[in-house]
Amino acid sequence: MVLNAKATQEFVPIKEVRDGIIALKDGELRAIVLANSVNLSLKSGDEQNATILQFQSFLNTLDFPIQISVQSRRLDIRPYLLLLENRMKVQSEPLLKLQTAEYMEFIRSFTESVNIMTKSFFIVVPYTHTRLGGGSNILDNIFSRKNKKERLAAEQLNFEEKRSQLEQRVSVIQQGLSRCGINSKQLDTEAVVEVFYKVFNPGELEGKIQLEQSSSQTL
Repeated sequence: MVLNAKATQEFVPIKEVRDGIIALKDGELRAIVLANSVNLSLKSGDEQNATILQFQSFLNTLDFPIQISVQSRRLDIRPYLLLLENRMKVQSEPLLKLQTAEYMEFIRSFTESVNIMTKSFFIVVPYTHTRLGGGSNILDNIFSRKNKKERLAAEQLNFEEKRSQLEQRVSVIQQGLSRCGINSKQLDTEAVVEVFYKVFNPGELEGKIQLEQSSSQTL
């Protein structure tokens, strides 16, 4: 029995990532905002209630849906060990070298016996393009008979208009989080691709993924 294998890309609804914006195959756009965490246990009871009420108020003011995603991964301690090793090489004091080596061995054995996890908090901000005329895209109809250069220009214009609307939503999200005492940052193209790489490669450790710098990275 012969099975027709399909490429992974066929199961992913992403067309490309351009300037940090995720373009889906159906024409919709997504942006990803990385938010830091707030340790409520370190706050007083009144501060906890105030933070929760402020976050509740922030959610109630939104007139568009969002998705909050939490990514937990095992901490990759290798960059820290490499940093210690480089410092040990330039250390001239024998006692400090010995102490650094013992500390490195302690960190290595501890992380091997205990799973130390890191958590990343993402907010996915959507923009759904309204289609008119029974679901057909008017721009597609208008420019269907244009040459390739004109079609590309029209597509870029359409993308910029939708991105402007999406970035306004991102600004609303970041301002609302700021009022809750939460710092946030919109991910750029490289960071977005790294997030999806980790999603589809869950077995790999936390670590920086080196990608070529480009304004548009197709997945």
